[in-house]
Amino acid sequence: MIFFVILVVLVFLAQMIELFIPPLEWMYNAHIYVVPVIVFYGAMALPFPLMLALAFVAGFLLDALTVQPIGATVEIALGWSILIYAVLASIMHGLRPLFIRGRWEIHCIMSGICTSLILLGQYLMISFRRGSILFTPEAWWQIAGPGVIAMIIAPLVFWLLHTIGDATGNPFLPERETYR
Repeated sequence: MIFFVILVVLVFLAQMIELFIPPLEWMYNAHIYVVPVIVFYGAMALPFPLMLALAFVAGFLLDALTVQPIGATVEIALGWSILIYAVLASIMHGLRPLFIRGRWEIHCIMSGICTSLILLGQYLMISFRRGSILFTPEAWWQIAGPGVIAMIIAPLVFWLLHTIGDATGNPFLPERETYR
C-alpha cells in the first residue's frame, strides 16, 4: 500500500512539474508528459483495483487542468480523461504477465502509444465540439511527439519506479518466474 501512495504522490508532483517544463521547439512545441508513464507503470505493478484508483487520480488531475468552458458549453467535460486513463491502463494491466517475467520492452512502446492516444482523444473531443477536424502537421506533432518522448523516457522511469517498489517492499509484484 505504501508503493501505491508513493505513486499517487508522484503523479501529483509530476502533474505540477509538467506545467513548468518548456515545450520542445524543435518538435513543433510538443510537451513532455511524465504522468502517463507513471500511471502505466502502476498499471503493471499494482492489482486491478489500485490501478483503477491511480488512473482515476491521474485522469481527475488532467481534467482539472484541461476542462475548457467556453460560454455555456464545455469542450472537454470532467470525467473523459478519467475514462481514457482507465481504458488504456486496463490494456497495460492486461500485459502484466510479460512484466512479471521481466519483459518491459512492449510496455515502454505501449507507454508512448497510449500517451499519444490520450492526446488524440482530447484533440478529437475538442474537434467534435467545435465541429471541424483539422489534422495539420503541427497537430500531429502535438499528438505523436509526446508519445515518442514517453517511449524514450519510459525505460528510465520504469527502472526508477521499480527500484522504489523494491525498496518499499511492494507486495503486489509476485516473485519472478524462473526457467529451468
